[in-house]
Amino acid sequence: MLRIHFTGVDLARVRMAGRPDALWETILSFHRLRDRRDARLFGEWRTETRSRLNSETRTLGMLIPSRGYFPDFLTPVEGQYGWDVGLDALRGIRPERMRRELQLLGAGAPMPPRLREFMDCGDKQLPRLMGELRAYHRAAVEPYWTHIQAQIEAERAARGRALLDGGADELLDSLPPMLRWRAPVLECDYPVDRDVRLRGRGLLLQPSFFCRRTAVTLHDPELPPVLVYPAAAQLASAPAGGESARPVEEQRQRTLGKLVGHTRSVVLRAIGDGATTSELARRAGVSLASASQHACVMREAGLVTTLRRGNAVLHTVTPLGAALLRGGAVAS
Repeated sequence: MLRIHFTGVDLARVRMAGRPDALWETILSFHRLRDRRDARLFGEWRTETRSRLNSETRTLGMLIPSRGYFPDFLTPVEGQYGWDVGLDALRGIRPERMRRELQLLGAGAPMPPRLREFMDCGDKQLPRLMGELRAYHRAAVEPYWTHIQAQIEAERAARGRALLDGGADELLDSLPPMLRWRAPVLECDYPVDRDVRLRGRGLLLQPSFFCRRTAVTLHDPELPPVLVYPAAAQLASAPAGGESARPVEEQRQRTLGKLVGHTRSVVLRAIGDGATTSELARRAGVSLASASQHACVMREAGLVTTLRRGNAVLHTVTPLGAALLRGGAVAS
């Protein structure tokens, strides 16, 4: 069990990440690649990713065990600002911090020779790690980035609505079922028993597409607190990209033809930062059935993501839909 202890100041400093963290997604996807579970969601992605992996991943495999601890330095806090910024932070990691965190990988068992060599060489091994990380990211995450963004933006919209409706209490109470808000403690199913005290630093909530079943946090309690948790689990869809993107894109092109017209342009704009079907009908001036039908067509076209929240569903505009609106392509 993981228990995160809040003070009043911490509640005021809870915040949602503004975008998916490319380094967290990359590291967590490496777990999913070796995991045979969730075949419906990740089966095709695993096949496509393995077909593109033509470079070495032994260093990643050594630093990211199938279960348990992996070094905090692989997911620097700067990663929330983008892939390049995160890599720059990783490149600048201090050798003493790297050795300290690598030692935790071998805790309780004899350290494998390759890990010992990596630790002893310190920053001399960093270019090899960076090269593997880049190559793996290009194969496993980059082709699916638009889909990942859409999932995270839908999650942000749902949690933002909870925050507006009831403040930080409602936000924390609305998180997925493996997270339980029992004020002033947020509990989470976790492989080990651990208490994290925020001490007025607040908490960054980082939704993740490749995070599954349980949330993840940093090992070092002195690092800025972050909780990475599964996004949009109820209506999560398989990542579209790579080879499988071709039929998806063909379907989208056929469906986009249905969108030409004033009414659907109004409906797409009416979604704004998120809307339930009832709100969408009211904003667009259409019937509930019509709003639902339009949202379904736009979801098939990849313009809208739908996330269930309680007894209602919340529609949000995907990056593709937002780009279409900025270009006025659906107006007529």
